[in-house]
Amino acid sequence: MRSFLCAAALVLSALPALAAEPQFSGDRLKADVGFMADDLLEGRDTGSRGHETAAAFVAAEFAKAGLQPAGKNGWFTPVTFPAARLVPGSGKVTITGGGAPAALVHGGETIVFPLLAHPAGDVSAPMVFVGFGLDAPKQGFDDYKGLDVRGKIVVMLSGIPNGPPNEVLAHLARQKSAMAVARGAVGVIGINTLRGIRQYSWARRLETANEPDLTWLQSDGKPFDDAMALRGRASASPAAAERIFAGAKQPLAAVLALADTMNGRPKGFALATSARIESQSTQDRVTSPEVVGRLPGSDPALAAEHVVLMAHLDHIGISEDKKGDKINNGALDNAAGVAVMLEVARAFQASGTPKRSMLFVANTGEEKGLLGAEAFANDPGIPAEKIAAVVDLDMPLLLYDFTDVIAFGGDHTTMGPVIAEAVKIAGVSLSPDPMPAETIFVRSDHYAFVKRGVPAIMLATGVGNGGDKVWESFLKTDYHQPSDDMKLPINWAAGAKFARVNYLIARQIADGAERPRWYAGDYFGATFAPSAPKAARAKGN
Repeated sequence: MRSFLCAAALVLSALPALAAEPQFSGDRLKADVGFMADDLLEGRDTGSRGHETAAAFVAAEFAKAGLQPAGKNGWFTPVTFPAARLVPGSGKVTITGGGAPAALVHGGETIVFPLLAHPAGDVSAPMVFVGFGLDAPKQGFDDYKGLDVRGKIVVMLSGIPNGPPNEVLAHLARQKSAMAVARGAVGVIGINTLRGIRQYSWARRLETANEPDLTWLQSDGKPFDDAMALRGRASASPAAAERIFAGAKQPLAAVLALADTMNGRPKGFALATSARIESQSTQDRVTSPEVVGRLPGSDPALAAEHVVLMAHLDHIGISEDKKGDKINNGALDNAAGVAVMLEVARAFQASGTPKRSMLFVANTGEEKGLLGAEAFANDPGIPAEKIAAVVDLDMPLLLYDFTDVIAFGGDHTTMGPVIAEAVKIAGVSLSPDPMPAETIFVRSDHYAFVKRGVPAIMLATGVGNGGDKVWESFLKTDYHQPSDDMKLPINWAAGAKFARVNYLIARQIADGAERPRWYAGDYFGATFAPSAPKAARAKGN
């Protein structure tokens, strides 16, 4: 602890005194969230009229806050998303071997995913169970060892093994389909762990079964797809998983029981069954804007560097299959994050220009897989090396008077000590990741910048002062549900406090004598920014 405090003191000694602090208004936050989460915006789905309306609102507020348009078209950078949609009635998984054939239809005991690369998906092959499907021997995960999956359909457990926080593992988990392709697999079927079912039931999964599959366009105009060789991809219900494991050398119950233990990692083996995955997909394109505003820096030596503050504006739209209220307003996810970002922009206008320039970005396509951030990070309009840091605001839970915050990713770079000191000024503490099973570090927009070597964090309200119970309840009851709306008991004073915390962090980074650096030996820094200058990690930090 002493060495950490010394490191923080050294970092902060290079920072100038903060400018006079502005005022942060809970009433403004309430008004902003109320507009963005109104039923008239119909859940702000990517590419929808409601999202376009919200984007126009954010651009107008950027202008009021004194920002400059920094998109490719004024305030906006249009992003084109190639999209594949499953033709109704076309998805089917047929299981043979180990008993009588079983035909599983999409939306029942299986979810069949549309394929961008293959409008007519049809693959038949024997199946091989590959555990969690992680192929990273250097990091200690070798689930394909001894298995030949060439020309096979791999069956893998969803998520990651139970264990202590492991953000490297969470990163690797997002590459599982690409890992299967690299091994020669032609199809993937996912089955849920017991933990996964407890967290997100099959019925809940079916609610989004008909979502389109979107991606983003690379600079060469080609759609990004790291698993285009797959000819079929599906997810199986618990009952369907039992059928897949019929006649297997190990019963499914034993595999799931082992996976439910701490560090439980079932080994793979060839299954006694084969599968045919069929799908028909229509292809179209969705266009939706990023909203980008710039605040030029005041220091001639530092103004070319940028600190990015971002929050995703999109949500999941209308759930037509629900009874009663069908509109997913997304008040906390993530109208609240955008409103906090707007309040921080106003704060900079009131308190004086920072030394480094700042970009304020309202992302689109986050709910489709971080796609807007991926497109923006791939072509941000400034050289990537000129982005000093990224702070992402996603789903601040403003339902209680929080006493701590979580900076997901803060321990990978020298941003950590700065963040700790900034939140202390605001009278709150900094806590470690309390829910590693949610793999937050790789599930929000800052992750797109991490993969391009930029130090980045996602900031959220913490678990102190009863926050743990609030988070648990919200994720179980209101997350991605119509109940995430203005009827929630939102604590607007807590929102103003969270805006202040974000302002202090952004101000410290933007005015710091040195830009944030990855720590030497950090996996993400070594992987994505191998040639960037590194900082020595203080003992105990």
